[in-house]
Amino acid sequence: MRSQQTGRNNIFWPPSLSPDSRRFLDNPLGWPVQGDLERVQMWIHPEEVLLAGALWVSERANPFFILQRRRGHGRGGGLSGLLVGTLDVVLDSSARVAPYRILLQTAESQVYWNVACGSSRREITEHWDWLESNLLQTISIFDNCQDVTTFVRGKISGIIAEENRLKQGEETEEDSGKFQEAEVKMRKLFGMPEEEKLVNYYSCSYWKGRVPRQGWLYLSVNHLCFYSFLLGKEVTLVVQWTEVTQLDKNATLLFPESVRVSTRHTEHFFSMFLKINDTFKLMEQLANMAMRQLLDNEAFAADRSLPKPCKTLKNVSLLKRDLDARAKNERYRITFRLTQDERLDGHTDCTLWTPFAKMHVVGQLFISNNYICFNSREEDLCQLIIPLREVSVVEKADSSSVLPCPVSISTKNKMNFLFANLKDRDFLVQRISDFLQRTPESSWGDTSPLSALSHPAPSSSVASQSVHRGRHYHPDVPTARQGLLQLYQKDAPEDLGPKAMKEKMKVEAWNIHFSEFGRGVCMYRTSRTRELVLSGIPERLRGELWLLFSGAQNQMATHVGYYGDLVEQAMGLCSLATEEIERDLHRSMPEHTAFQNETGIAALRRVLTAYAHRNPGIGYCQAMNIVTSVLLLYCTEEEAFWLLVALCERMLPDYYNTRVVGALVDQGVFEDLTQGFLPLLHDHMQELGVISTISLSWFLTLFLSVMPFDSAVLLVDCFFYEGIKVIFQVALAVLHDNMDALLSCSDEGEAMTILGRYLDNVVNKQVGASPVPHLHALLTSGDEPPPEIDIFELIKSSYEKFGSLRSDVIEQMRFKQRLKVIQSLEDTAKRSVVRAMMTESAFSIEELEELYCLFKSKHMTSCYWGSSSSAAERHDPSLPYLEQYRIDPLQFSQLFGALAPWICGDHTTTLSARLFRILDQNQDGLVNFKEFITALSGMYHGDMTEKLKLLYKLHLPPGNSAPTRVSVILSRGGGVCIGSFPVLHRGPTARSFLPARCGQCEPAGSPSRG
Repeated sequence: MRSQQTGRNNIFWPPSLSPDSRRFLDNPLGWPVQGDLERVQMWIHPEEVLLAGALWVSERANPFFILQRRRGHGRGGGLSGLLVGTLDVVLDSSARVAPYRILLQTAESQVYWNVACGSSRREITEHWDWLESNLLQTISIFDNCQDVTTFVRGKISGIIAEENRLKQGEETEEDSGKFQEAEVKMRKLFGMPEEEKLVNYYSCSYWKGRVPRQGWLYLSVNHLCFYSFLLGKEVTLVVQWTEVTQLDKNATLLFPESVRVSTRHTEHFFSMFLKINDTFKLMEQLANMAMRQLLDNEAFAADRSLPKPCKTLKNVSLLKRDLDARAKNERYRITFRLTQDERLDGHTDCTLWTPFAKMHVVGQLFISNNYICFNSREEDLCQLIIPLREVSVVEKADSSSVLPCPVSISTKNKMNFLFANLKDRDFLVQRISDFLQRTPESSWGDTSPLSALSHPAPSSSVASQSVHRGRHYHPDVPTARQGLLQLYQKDAPEDLGPKAMKEKMKVEAWNIHFSEFGRGVCMYRTSRTRELVLSGIPERLRGELWLLFSGAQNQMATHVGYYGDLVEQAMGLCSLATEEIERDLHRSMPEHTAFQNETGIAALRRVLTAYAHRNPGIGYCQAMNIVTSVLLLYCTEEEAFWLLVALCERMLPDYYNTRVVGALVDQGVFEDLTQGFLPLLHDHMQELGVISTISLSWFLTLFLSVMPFDSAVLLVDCFFYEGIKVIFQVALAVLHDNMDALLSCSDEGEAMTILGRYLDNVVNKQVGASPVPHLHALLTSGDEPPPEIDIFELIKSSYEKFGSLRSDVIEQMRFKQRLKVIQSLEDTAKRSVVRAMMTESAFSIEELEELYCLFKSKHMTSCYWGSSSSAAERHDPSLPYLEQYRIDPLQFSQLFGALAPWICGDHTTTLSARLFRILDQNQDGLVNFKEFITALSGMYHGDMTEKLKLLYKLHLPPGNSAPTRVSVILSRGGGVCIGSFPVLHRGPTARSFLPARCGQCEPAGSPSRG
């Protein structure tokens, strides 16, 4: 059927519309006006309804419209209402179909049209009144029923279309109405405060025993919640993300394609998701945030600097979009080794012209606030990082059929990059221009950091710009201009041996690479680059390329003078970190001449203390001294500092904090990799307990402490280019080469000896001098010398046998292990606290564990739901576990009211405040777990004299600012009540932590809790 289009709102009217009907097209009542748009949220695009009476009750009607209510909603509906309520929960009818609706009906048709819906009677009544006052009289004069239906459908569609037109181009900062309803429903069902934000919700089945319960899974920032209502049976589940110990997606005969959520005490299975992969990714992200909260004691905060999505997704919360943007941002930073403050603005498919290969490479272009990056679709084919501070010109090139929509980018060192096949070239160029305008003026000077690295004094130009001329660090310090190796080799006679010839060949190979692929931060990184790295970086280029591949060069170039400032600020300060640094200074590579004098020791001291001052959360950890010593051999102090920053904060996350969480996580990953690649050896090593012993030292020092230096430094070369992947590969190759010997071991010591001797004989045959053996190898060498293993062969073997290992797989495995490691550390902390408090209180072990969990939970709750003071500020990881978590008066009052046996109506708050003041001896407004338990133990298990003394103290300063007269009254219940505060002997178990009341406080006739 042909249709005609009117000039307003793109409403199509059929030719059969009568003239009398068409004349209403010019009537204002027939078109959306401002008043109409206010009702758009409840109007819906007309939908056919074949059975108007099924599951619905008609409440009002006129010749053209019917107002209906869902059975079981609002009033008792008997069995039918119960069935409908169950169906609504299972199918989410309450969200997709509101409990009230309005249908369009005509006498000549058996088909109804749903035109409006409402969540309350007031809303639907407003719709009904508007229809009666604005449309009823108009449609009553139409000639036939078809015209009525056509007109009403067009009217409703016009209102919705006009609203959508007005909203185009506007950014919405509020969640959709449907999502807001779900969030309100979640808070009501599970008793959550407004501070708890819903991220997303999904329809699924929760397996309770062997019976699946269909319902809704709500994923909030801090909780996993499930609700189901089937045939009058209600199922409610709430799990804190901080309690999750394992998260798996699996498929079994019993649970088809399900998600398993494990806690310390139970397992929960969820299945029948519409999009299980998306759901599981979100659950992983939320659980990971919770582990970070346990580790850093920081609550989730929305990142307002992340870019807004170009297209607003329907029924997706702002938090979900924020988390998706965070995940993309994190992948972007990891891929290109960028800093934490980098924000991905967007990415697009494109091609890059590669002059070295004379071809266009397909990949993706990424734009962020400080960088333009490219990654080829084919792995290792080409990667490019262009800092905006290096960009000189961005222009649109001439487009052609061969090269559509190209953009040319030129840098200050005369490199040109040509991108093509860009979908929205104008927008892309505008975004780059916007970011270029925001680039700090100081970055635009001719201070290319790597341009000076080809000279003997690589960072003298940078060091000379430091504004500080203090006595601790200035350009006259020898290590401010060159690495220690260069410093101690400058007076040595020229080496013309095989090692020197190999070094010259390597340098020449890299010079050829630089001429072909570019040099500096904008260098093309290809498979050829990787081959050169695996062959060993020459000593004179090692510092330059380490800085480049790690991303440390970019950070150093944008923080000129920062290191000098830190050195000046940190010198002279005393702390636990500086004491540990002083103890370890002379243990750092003592066999090397560079650290047998004050020059090397002073440089190492400055770098370590500067980093401890920069990042007090890490401070100093053993093994940092060994790694930093190696960095100082090839880099200046400032360069070594920024490499250490890259290691600790990006490349080896959480490795060097107080609990070496990152190293423990990778230790678990290594165990899983061993089980996957070497299952027989894994089972035997687990029995001996070897893997957990060996891997920690391997990972923390990147093999530098267990392998001859000339060999281990080649692994460091590979590590800065490939990341942690190469360390796992080499570790697996070491186990593989010793598999037969390890399988025949009968104890841990024998296995450790075999691996120690093997690693000590991994040699770099390109170096003429014999390696200095480690002490354990000298003591266990035996009569027959072990065979030497060429480090290059070991690296080659690791890539041949285990090169299939991918970085994204490692990150996935790290997540699973992070849950286990952090929860295991939390359990260890809890056991330490309980053991310490066993002698301080009369509570049992089970009671103390339960009380610790309650106390910690109260502290953690204040992290994400807010409190009178920041919980993160109150958490000091350097303190003993007994004193790490502290609560304020409000939290103390809540715990006191729930746990203390002295509860007396309106006086409870006063009693709690007085007791808090007594416990807060240092008057910082906080009470730790030890103080809390000491008071609670006295109330429960102290003898009568102790209780009387405590109650008496509550009436004296500091408990009470003004002393009051104390009257002692015996209570009927066998306890003692001073004033109105009862003292009753309670049961010893945690389950008996119920308030007791005396006869004076308990209302007459009320049941006794005691």
